[in-house]
Amino acid sequence: MNNTKLTKLLNVQYPIIMAPMFLVSDTRMIIEALNSGITAAFPALNYRTDDDFRAAIDEIKLASDKPFGINLIVNKSNPKYPQQLITCIEKNVDFIITSLGSPREVIEKAKPKGIKVFCDVTNVQYAKKVVDLGADAIIGVGAEAGGHAGNIKIKDLIVQLKAEFDIPIISAGGVATKSQIDEMLAAGADGVSVGTVFIAAEECGVSDDYKQALVDYKANDIVRTSNLSGSPLTVINTPYVQKIGTEANFLMRMMIKHKKLRKILKLIIAVQGMNQIKKSAFGASYKTYFVAGPSIEYINEVRPLKEIVEDLV
Repeated sequence: MNNTKLTKLLNVQYPIIMAPMFLVSDTRMIIEALNSGITAAFPALNYRTDDDFRAAIDEIKLASDKPFGINLIVNKSNPKYPQQLITCIEKNVDFIITSLGSPREVIEKAKPKGIKVFCDVTNVQYAKKVVDLGADAIIGVGAEAGGHAGNIKIKDLIVQLKAEFDIPIISAGGVATKSQIDEMLAAGADGVSVGTVFIAAEECGVSDDYKQALVDYKANDIVRTSNLSGSPLTVINTPYVQKIGTEANFLMRMMIKHKKLRKILKLIIAVQGMNQIKKSAFGASYKTYFVAGPSIEYINEVRPLKEIVEDLV
């Protein structure tokens, strides 16, 4: 575990990325992860202003000299992306994870500065595109991932990617134990991206209700909803989710029907979804959307982040 392509690429002790989680990942969690021997990333969208985003990067750099990354949503549903990319380059972050779009611009601007670019992919076809563009690593997002999951079982996806590419391959989805990490490494992964289990860390700033839901619910309680972000998103099947259902809402149906309005409608849906997730994650609400993956099966209590890492390694 201490000697993989990912540990060598980033010069970290363990080949684990604490996954960037929308609204969840914050500086306290990142710093604790770095101090525990793993690396971590957070979404640039977790900060409303560029000043706040820059301050978060500075805070982490002041606390640790270990490598960490930033997740950028690179499609037009993220109007802040151009400035976020500029900030990442000016702040010389260690790596950028690109999601939901073409990483071409990120690779062209980041790599000359020595910033590594990791690209989320859900299949071999898209992986070929990002490898041809010059990605430094591929993050294979499997069907077991929390949040925006893929459609291929993670082990199958890793085997497919390993057969095609020589650059580091990172497994994302369904990992919550050391044995599962060992299984992914044996299948050909050079590292793993782990998210859901870290939401149940004491250092995580989400509500106690959210953390308790991670303990109380299990893998078969995870469902995909099309109501939140414009793309299918995995959430816990709370009574509220059961009540309103998981099928596309009115705006989603409009987006599918009207190609000319699709970009505008997707942006509106994304903003509405972000606000709903934020209300659920940080405040008491009967409208509870708790984003998580099936690895909640292995969460039995809320613990210090360092203890979670110790169990993983």
